[in-house]
Amino acid sequence: MAKQNKVIMACEICLSRNYTTHRSKNKSERLQLKKYCPSCGKATLHKETK
Repeated sequence: MAKQNKVIMACEICLSRNYTTHRSKNKSERLQLKKYCPSCGKATLHKETK
């Protein structure tokens, strides 16, 4: 089975940490997804945090 890391996704606008997901350990760049932010009330870009 492939090794995976648990990552936390934070909204780019309000910086609230809304989502957690898994990604492969082989990737070096940070994950970016467009997801719904309940704090902002709209779909915004969420980036992987440290």
